[in-house]
Amino acid sequence: MEGSAVSYERNLECLVRAIQELSLARDLDRIAEIVRSAARELVGADGATFVLRDGDLCFYKDEDAISPLWKGLRFPMETCISGWAMLNREPAVIEDIYCDPRIPHDAYRPTFVQSLVMVPIRSLAPVGAIGTYWATGRRADEREVGLLQALADSTSVAMDSVQLYNELEQRVAARTQELAAANRLLYDEACEREQVEQEIQRFAMTDELTGLDNRLGFLHRAAEALEAARQRNSPCLLLYLVLESTNGGQGESLPLAAARLLRTQFRRGDVLARLGGAEFLVLTSGHEDPDALVQRLRASLGAHNRAAQQGLTLRIGLAEANPGQNLEQLLLEADNALRRRGQGRAGDSA
Repeated sequence: MEGSAVSYERNLECLVRAIQELSLARDLDRIAEIVRSAARELVGADGATFVLRDGDLCFYKDEDAISPLWKGLRFPMETCISGWAMLNREPAVIEDIYCDPRIPHDAYRPTFVQSLVMVPIRSLAPVGAIGTYWATGRRADEREVGLLQALADSTSVAMDSVQLYNELEQRVAARTQELAAANRLLYDEACEREQVEQEIQRFAMTDELTGLDNRLGFLHRAAEALEAARQRNSPCLLLYLVLESTNGGQGESLPLAAARLLRTQFRRGDVLARLGGAEFLVLTSGHEDPDALVQRLRASLGAHNRAAQQGLTLRIGLAEANPGQNLEQLLLEADNALRRRGQGRAGDSA
């Protein structure tokens, strides 16, 4: 009697250990692994199976036995003892399988099984069953059946937890995808908004007729260029240009002719702008001698006049940047230089 008590206490410890392991299981494969081993150990069986209900079929998902049983196979519920336990929601305790009409004898003849206990997983709407098998005739007692049913009940809880865990993971994954899609949409919208803003800014700072900077664009870009030139200790020159026609405006329009001339004579990094009409500003850094630059501009305009048969003249106001001089002061100096030259004076026309 004392030995029986010790054995039962050991079985209870096995059950508690299995329940603890089931509480940590996160997938069905792990549950099957725990159940098949614990069921066999609990009652000293020669084999144990973990069976799942698959519609109208019993699916023998896993097993732990002295020789192969039915792992991976499916049988109709009504012809299988595990199906009987699930349909009747009660354990099946069979001492001799060949004396019980519920057993499909042909399926058992190739196996070692002589006796068995099959308990349903979940008493209401069972989702599976746990089977234990012996190679010799043996009738499990109430304690053993109770231990197996307790294991089955804990397995039901673990399976519900796994299902909830998987559903939660799926919801988290779906939510993560939704958030990722929303973030991509926000990023795309932000990029598009930035592009639109940049385009608006470009239009706001560009002269529509010539494609050069307008006054606003010049003030923005020239201030940056002037500061960059100072940091490089590079000289800066500001030109205030006015183009005029002496033949009634025949040929190419003055603004377009001036814009084309400036583009051919200055570098890409120089700042070119049209103030309006045929008035233009140029900020150039690292330039050649100012007089040589003016002569080059006038020579280029003369070549244009001869090729296009136009009579264009050019007035130029120059201002060289001094240390500490800001853009506004430089513009005022160039404007004053242009005014001092006076319109139409000798040497002012190309």
